[in-house]
Amino acid sequence: MDPRQLRILRELGELGSVSAVAEALLVTPSAISQQLRLLQRSIPVPLTERAGRRVVLTDAGQALAAAAVEVETALARARHSVADFAERPDGTVSLAAFHSAAAAFFPLLLRGLAGPDAPRLALADEDVAQDRFPLLTRDYDLVLAHRLDHAPPWPRMVTASTLLREPLDVALPAGHPLAARRRLYPRDVADQPWITVHDGFPLMATIEAIAAAAGRRLDLVHRINEFAVVAEAVAAGGGLALMPRWTTRPHPALVLRPLAGVHAHRHIDALHRPERAARRAVRTVLAELRRAAATIRGRDVAPGDR
Repeated sequence: MDPRQLRILRELGELGSVSAVAEALLVTPSAISQQLRLLQRSIPVPLTERAGRRVVLTDAGQALAAAAVEVETALARARHSVADFAERPDGTVSLAAFHSAAAAFFPLLLRGLAGPDAPRLALADEDVAQDRFPLLTRDYDLVLAHRLDHAPPWPRMVTASTLLREPLDVALPAGHPLAARRRLYPRDVADQPWITVHDGFPLMATIEAIAAAAGRRLDLVHRINEFAVVAEAVAAGGGLALMPRWTTRPHPALVLRPLAGVHAHRHIDALHRPERAARRAVRTVLAELRRAAATIRGRDVAPGDR
């Protein structure tokens, strides 16, 4: 049983098609199919089956794919047991984050890991739909992802730790009539124009919860993902918006008000494949991320003061 064959089986379970696995591993679909046939010869029960035009895992294939994670982790630990690599404190660690988390965490990481023996950071911004974040762990050591309180947990292919559970407040112009209130409810904001994210991004679920609580559809006039742009649009009178309390910069023309009556929080989670944490440098960056999260939480002020 070849570790590469196990990885192909694992990737097939995650990506769902031979062509997608071939694209991810930079080989041809025929090479993927050949490795799957070789793996099947050593297993007495079918690992794959046809579902229309696609090849999918059987129950036995899914069980072996889950075991493949443990195999990869064990092999990674074995490779990283060489002190020259695994215990090297200044190795390169790649980290991706969505935009507002990047703006809040990246400066703190760069300052906190500026010493000569600190890991070398390779930072990137990745603003993707929620279900795409786990796939980024294929390309990065660590990924900062967001999900809402009531969203499903991350898949077992990744290890996740919550850095922040961040309130989502209603942003509105300082001169707006609702700005005088200390707290807002769905019925207060349901008749207002709204600026929100594109479909597939976590905040949409809270927008839908506001509409359900108010018993009416909201008027979604603008779709903008970048919170700095959202802030400018709100300040210009383009509508109300949900904005994270801690990871977006205060805007002089805006106020934030807490929203009651719905779940209005998001998790900022650090995701990684289990084998990545075998490296000391990755563990060092994870520890620094937790310190940065504590610093960000420590900046909290009452929304009425922003």
